[in-house]
Amino acid sequence: MIMSRRRALSLGVAASACAGLGAGCGNGTAASADGTTTLWSWPGGLSEKVLADAVTQFADRTELKVSVLSGDYKQQLLAVLDRDQDVPDIVGIKGEDIASLLPRADRFVDLNTLGAAEVQDEYLRWKWQQGSTFDGRLVGFPIDIGPTAMFYRADLFRRAGLPDTPERVNTMMASWPKFLDVGRQLVKAVPSVRLLASGTQVFGLRMSQSPIRFVDASNHFVGDQQHVRAAWDCSVRLADLGLSAKVQSDEEGWRAGIAGGKLAAELGAAWHALDIQQTAPDTAGLWRVAAGPAAGANSGGSFLAIPTAAHDPAQSFAVIRWLLSPENQARAFVDAALFPSTPAAYELPAMTQPEEFFGGQRTVEVFGESAKKAPRAYEAPSDAALNQVYADELRSVETGTKAAAQGWQDAVAQARSLATSLGVN
Repeated sequence: MIMSRRRALSLGVAASACAGLGAGCGNGTAASADGTTTLWSWPGGLSEKVLADAVTQFADRTELKVSVLSGDYKQQLLAVLDRDQDVPDIVGIKGEDIASLLPRADRFVDLNTLGAAEVQDEYLRWKWQQGSTFDGRLVGFPIDIGPTAMFYRADLFRRAGLPDTPERVNTMMASWPKFLDVGRQLVKAVPSVRLLASGTQVFGLRMSQSPIRFVDASNHFVGDQQHVRAAWDCSVRLADLGLSAKVQSDEEGWRAGIAGGKLAAELGAAWHALDIQQTAPDTAGLWRVAAGPAAGANSGGSFLAIPTAAHDPAQSFAVIRWLLSPENQARAFVDAALFPSTPAAYELPAMTQPEEFFGGQRTVEVFGESAKKAPRAYEAPSDAALNQVYADELRSVETGTKAAAQGWQDAVAQARSLATSLGVN
């Protein structure tokens, strides 16, 4: 069974194909010996089929040893980097961690020095930037991305007397005000249904559509500015209109709502399709995907990097280039739902097959366009932690334990305090 991003993180299952990575090798040493190339990833981080083929592809040049680590991947990676021993030749870096590792770019090889710049134009510009430092060093080579859109139940839209084709739904819900207005019509016509699980979906997605999050490129806190307040207000409005089921996607209420036809839509990345399919397999054929107001953002996606301790950086980069070519990224989408970071893959047969779960729709057409519209955003190392502050306060407002005005005031105050403790001005 293919694991989605969420399931890969929650299950934490180990499937190690490389033994002895913890053995001491002395200071500044790679985990590999001559003639081997070691690679670290996490469950679902790379396609198992493509990795297996890579072992054969490079057999005459190196023995590729892959370890899929359980537990807290980032902490394990930081531990070997800090010890500067037993360091793998190639390491995965999760999208949510890349911003916090860019200030440690000296621990990684600048991939541009190995020829990465020659293929830069094959990859999405904003994704390439996400893995680069301010001075242009490329730390992370793009694996996958998480372009966003709106999943919706076509049958529930029909029951409400609304258009149900992706083209018409996209036009009908092209902006956030239209999204809320159509949601009101739907819930009024089908009172047992809610438009979304929670307003936190709206907040997170709207923030991802912005080129600035909670800290700007000058390291100034901007979590009290209009772009954050607009995302907050839209999220609160969803609950005020009775359109939210007030459940989070890791709760049983969400699973019951998806499986029982009580949630008409979901806002999320391409990988979220697997969460829906695995939670509600009996709803196959009822779902569709439209851009709606949710396109033009990114949620998730990772990188491969080469630590400076790697014993043969050129060989490691050759492996990376092969693993993440357009053809292999398309295969990884079929095998592991890793949405390609290279647009050339969107036209390949592996990406353009009709999808039965979505009524024969080719969803790559929606997600591919969304990927191209995502902004080149500055991501501060503290952004993920700050986002959680606002999400927590939104839950309090949505469930009625706190007034919206108080929630906003508390969110800004807590976020500002946290940002200061993390070195933000």
